[in-house]
Amino acid sequence: MTNMRKVILDNPIKRGEDGEEIREIGLRKPNAGELRGLAMADLARLDVNAMLKLLPRITVPTLNQVEVNNMQTEDLFACCTEIGGFLLTKADMQGFPEA
Repeated sequence: MTNMRKVILDNPIKRGEDGEEIREIGLRKPNAGELRGLAMADLARLDVNAMLKLLPRITVPTLNQVEVNNMQTEDLFACCTEIGGFLLTKADMQGFPEA
Protein backbone atom coordinates (compact mmCIF):
# COMPACT_ATOMS: atom_id res chain seq x y z
CA MET A 1 0.00 0.00 0.00
CA THR A 2 1.37 3.37 -1.00
CA ASN A 3 1.63 6.38 1.32
CA MET A 4 0.54 8.77 -1.45
CA ARG A 5 -2.53 8.63 -3.65
CA LYS A 6 -3.37 10.80 -6.63
CA VAL A 7 -6.78 12.29 -7.35
CA ILE A 8 -7.51 13.81 -10.75
CA LEU A 9 -10.07 16.55 -10.27
CA ASP A 10 -13.11 16.75 -12.53
CA ASN A 11 -13.31 20.43 -11.65
CA PRO A 12 -9.88 22.06 -11.44
CA ILE A 13 -9.27 24.42 -8.53
CA LYS A 14 -8.41 27.95 -9.59
CA ARG A 15 -5.70 29.54 -7.47
CA GLY A 16 -4.39 33.06 -7.24
CA GLU A 17 -4.97 36.15 -9.30
CA ASP A 18 -3.54 34.54 -12.43
CA GLY A 19 -6.10 31.71 -12.21
CA GLU A 20 -3.56 28.87 -12.02
CA GLU A 21 -5.48 25.60 -12.30
CA ILE A 22 -4.81 22.64 -10.04
CA ARG A 23 -6.01 19.60 -11.99
CA GLU A 24 -4.73 16.87 -9.70
CA ILE A 25 -3.76 16.60 -6.08
CA GLY A 26 -1.79 14.11 -4.08
CA LEU A 27 -3.04 12.84 -0.75
CA ARG A 28 -0.40 11.83 1.79
CA LYS A 29 -1.27 9.10 4.25
CA PRO A 30 -1.93 11.04 7.47
CA ASN A 31 0.16 10.39 10.54
CA ALA A 32 -1.27 10.47 14.06
CA GLY A 33 -0.46 14.15 14.56
CA GLU A 34 -2.35 15.14 11.43
CA LEU A 35 -5.43 13.39 12.85
CA ARG A 36 -5.35 15.50 16.02
CA GLY A 37 -8.79 16.87 16.85
CA LEU A 38 -10.56 14.43 14.53
CA ALA A 39 -12.55 11.34 15.48
CA MET A 40 -11.49 8.15 13.73
CA ALA A 41 -15.15 7.11 13.56
CA ASP A 42 -15.93 10.31 11.64
CA LEU A 43 -13.14 9.59 9.17
CA ALA A 44 -14.31 6.00 8.72
CA ARG A 45 -17.84 7.28 7.99
CA LEU A 46 -16.34 9.77 5.49
CA ASP A 47 -17.89 12.59 7.51
CA VAL A 48 -17.69 15.77 5.47
CA ASN A 49 -16.68 18.03 8.37
CA ALA A 50 -13.84 15.70 9.35
CA MET A 51 -12.63 15.46 5.76
CA LEU A 52 -12.75 19.23 5.30
CA LYS A 53 -10.48 19.57 8.34
CA LEU A 54 -8.09 16.82 7.25
CA LEU A 55 -7.61 17.69 3.58
CA PRO A 56 -5.58 20.90 4.06
CA ARG A 57 -3.21 18.89 6.26
CA ILE A 58 -2.43 16.16 3.71
CA THR A 59 -2.84 17.60 0.18
CA VAL A 60 0.04 18.11 -2.26
CA PRO A 61 0.09 20.86 -3.33
CA THR A 62 -1.28 22.10 -0.04
CA LEU A 63 -4.84 23.31 -0.48
CA ASN A 64 -6.04 26.04 1.86
CA GLN A 65 -9.33 25.82 3.74
CA VAL A 66 -11.20 28.04 1.26
CA GLU A 67 -10.07 25.88 -1.68
CA VAL A 68 -11.15 22.71 0.12
CA ASN A 69 -14.50 24.21 1.13
CA ASN A 70 -15.16 25.20 -2.49
CA MET A 71 -14.40 21.75 -3.96
CA GLN A 72 -17.15 20.23 -6.06
CA THR A 73 -18.97 17.29 -4.50
CA GLU A 74 -17.59 14.63 -6.85
CA ASP A 75 -14.01 15.78 -6.26
CA LEU A 76 -14.51 15.81 -2.49
CA PHE A 77 -15.96 12.30 -2.65
CA ALA A 78 -12.99 11.07 -4.72
CA CYS A 79 -10.65 12.42 -2.03
CA CYS A 80 -12.75 10.87 0.74
CA THR A 81 -12.66 7.41 -0.79
CA GLU A 82 -8.88 7.57 -1.14
CA ILE A 83 -8.54 8.70 2.48
CA GLY A 84 -10.82 5.84 3.55
CA GLY A 85 -8.32 3.45 2.00
CA PHE A 86 -5.58 4.84 4.26
CA LEU A 87 -7.58 3.69 7.30
CA LEU A 88 -7.52 0.01 6.35
CA THR A 89 -4.90 -2.40 7.67
CA LYS A 90 -2.81 -4.58 5.37
CA ALA A 91 -4.99 -7.55 6.35
CA ASP A 92 -8.12 -5.58 5.46
CA MET A 93 -6.61 -4.70 2.07
CA GLN A 94 -5.99 -8.33 1.05
CA GLY A 95 -8.13 -9.14 -1.95
CA PHE A 96 -8.34 -5.51 -3.10
CA PRO A 97 -6.38 -4.48 -6.21
CA GLU A 98 -3.34 -2.31 -5.49
CA ALA A 99 -4.17 1.39 -6.01
